[in-house]
Amino acid sequence: MPASLLFINMSGKIAIKLEDVYKSYYLANGEEIPVLKGISLEIKQGEFVAIMGESGGGKTTLLNVVGCLHPLTKGKYFLDGENIGDVKDDFTLAFIRNKKMGFVFQQFNLFSRFTALKNVALPALYAGMPSEERLEKAKKLLKSVGMGERVNHRPTELSGGQQQRVAICRALINDPEIILADEPTGALDSKSGIEVMEIFTNFKKQGKTVVMVTHTAEVAKYADRIIFLRDGQVLSHNYQLKSSY
Repeated sequence: MPASLLFINMSGKIAIKLEDVYKSYYLANGEEIPVLKGISLEIKQGEFVAIMGESGGGKTTLLNVVGCLHPLTKGKYFLDGENIGDVKDDFTLAFIRNKKMGFVFQQFNLFSRFTALKNVALPALYAGMPSEERLEKAKKLLKSVGMGERVNHRPTELSGGQQQRVAICRALINDPEIILADEPTGALDSKSGIEVMEIFTNFKKQGKTVVMVTHTAEVAKYADRIIFLRDGQVLSHNYQLKSSY
């Protein structure tokens, strides 16, 4: 085990473990663009972790690798103790994502022609959940985030904060163990941002794991721990925020 990981309390189950992970992208002419350069880290089950760093430091790429959206170039990735770093098959990666993870992005990515209820229920349709069950579950999720009176509204009839709450419910519909969020408050006003972070905090209290990319110190303070990246490497596994950041 790398020395940089020894400080982590190993008493809890490790949900995510990366060992010397590299990720590169390639231009049409074959030129390699390295983004992640030997990332090693562990995230415990039930931990709320924020990923911060300078622009271009690899934050979103790291989240995409953890979310099985982009295969890693080299290294090992253990999810719940199983090495999935060598998995390249798109179908298998999609199965892992749908079973284990929920995604929340800065842009809400809701279907404009669907109601809030149908947007939330859609992933459950792909997972094979019966119609009545998935619609009932979607209603309960929307009610739990204060959207019980808006289930039949379309995205254009909702505020940014309301749309993000719909997107979060959509991420939760299949009971994922891990929520991955990329700048989830970036398009929101401060009040809506606080409401969204309280939802993530409650999710963590249920024993779920939250991994969030953010550039905002006020948002990162909700996390148990901050991982700070610079130039594709982990600068700190437990970064301490400074008022000047």
